[in-house]
Amino acid sequence: MKKTATAAWSGDLKTGKGTISTQSGALKNQPYGFNTRFGDTPGTNPEELLGAAHAGCFTMALSNILSEAGLAPQKLDTQAEVTLDKVEGGFAITAVHLTVEAVIPGASAEAFDEAARKAEKGCPVSKVLNAKITMDAKLRS
Repeated sequence: MKKTATAAWSGDLKTGKGTISTQSGALKNQPYGFNTRFGDTPGTNPEELLGAAHAGCFTMALSNILSEAGLAPQKLDTQAEVTLDKVEGGFAITAVHLTVEAVIPGASAEAFDEAARKAEKGCPVSKVLNAKITMDAKLRS
């Protein structure tokens, strides 16, 4: 399977503007630029998109791991907080913190935690990141 996304850019870093689109059309000419990345201008940015991809990938992986263990998740809510830091030579995504809350009838805290740790390490987006990945997992009743 291969999926594509495109970015177009015009201008310099601080005053230029760009758009991001995805093959599926879920994003079509979505604006991004210096102010959407480092300021409050409406639009998206690479870190936000990476966070969405990581949260989605992790949540799907967790759902699969739970289902394989005979536990059907009623609700999984995940947030990914992506950290962009200034480092020697420029900027780098240094960390992603996942926060997941779940409602899983019949699941023990231990079974949920084990599944969440497997998903944290095993989802394809986690595997591609060169960043510290941490997680808080909470099972709600």
